[in-house]
Amino acid sequence: MNPAYKPIVEPFTFPSGVQLKNRVLMAPMTNSSSLEDGGVSEQELDYYRVRSGGVGAVITASSHVSPEGKAFINEIGVYDDSLIPGLKKLSSTIQGQGAKAILQIYHAGRMASPELTGGKQPISPSAAASERPGSVVPREMTEENIKDMIKAFGEATRRAIEAGFDGVEIQGSNTYLVQQFFSPHSNRRSDQWGGTIEKRMTFPLAIIDSVKQAVAVHAQNPFIVGYRLSPEERENPGITMEDTLQLVDVLARQKLDYLHVSVRGFWDGSMRDETDTKSRVLLIQERAGSRVPVIGVGELSLPEDVNKALNAGVPLLALAHAIIMEPKWVEKVLNDQENEIRTTLPRTAQKDLTIPDALWNMLINVPGWFPVV
Repeated sequence: MNPAYKPIVEPFTFPSGVQLKNRVLMAPMTNSSSLEDGGVSEQELDYYRVRSGGVGAVITASSHVSPEGKAFINEIGVYDDSLIPGLKKLSSTIQGQGAKAILQIYHAGRMASPELTGGKQPISPSAAASERPGSVVPREMTEENIKDMIKAFGEATRRAIEAGFDGVEIQGSNTYLVQQFFSPHSNRRSDQWGGTIEKRMTFPLAIIDSVKQAVAVHAQNPFIVGYRLSPEERENPGITMEDTLQLVDVLARQKLDYLHVSVRGFWDGSMRDETDTKSRVLLIQERAGSRVPVIGVGELSLPEDVNKALNAGVPLLALAHAIIMEPKWVEKVLNDQENEIRTTLPRTAQKDLTIPDALWNMLINVPGWFPVV
């Protein structure tokens, strides 16, 4: 191995005590390859199996905690005990290759698709539609709805534990329900769940508490609890970087294992102010990195990209598109084969790369998403 890349393969221990063999994780990415009921498919197992040999951990695609919480077709489900056997296959498949298995848990909120939920109206903190084309006006959640949802995240965590996962990641980013409660665009309530920025944090903190309580009751071994967040929203009103730094200060006191910053590019500046060019990931690292580990992500393709990000102070990095195009990314770094790392997606490579049919169709048919050749 090139000695310059030694920082990439150094082990890392989370606050919970779970140790990763290196600093690289597989990022959570939608693959739309589960069964219709949310069960794990064989193609999905194969896809994760070939990508779990080198990375320190795999964070799965989003798994919905409620049948009405789906944003994409054929997502992983974690809403019912009947799904535990399939989830156990997934965790053991990942762990069998040497990586830790982290299940991302979420509810889409107002971003749920009625076409996937039997025509049901989506729910959200307030009856405010997303500004995305075609969005429907959601139903404002009642107090009972909110309490049930908090419980659902705890139950999803219990199922993840029973299925043998090493941890869960709370999806508090990418415009979904947990983020919707923090956002002044989607949360226009004036009760205990909304209004001031402190009250807009109440639901995310309640979700964290529910997850941690499930861990305390059901986990026999150290168990990872992470939280993913999006630093900003384009909408006005919307989440600002100043809002997020206040949230990060509070999250850093919750005894989490990590904060995972969801951005398009690791080095990207503000999406709200083009004159603000400081990396959002580094702003969060500087604010809270001494109190809670930070995971960075975004357009990191080659070992030198990962090394540069690590040298900037962020201790963990997740690979997204890079790990789809190159399942053996870490292995090639270890074996001094970094020049053989794929950076394009050949149209003939689906079988070689073990990519499920549904995901493959997305990759090659969405213009500009992947460098298809």
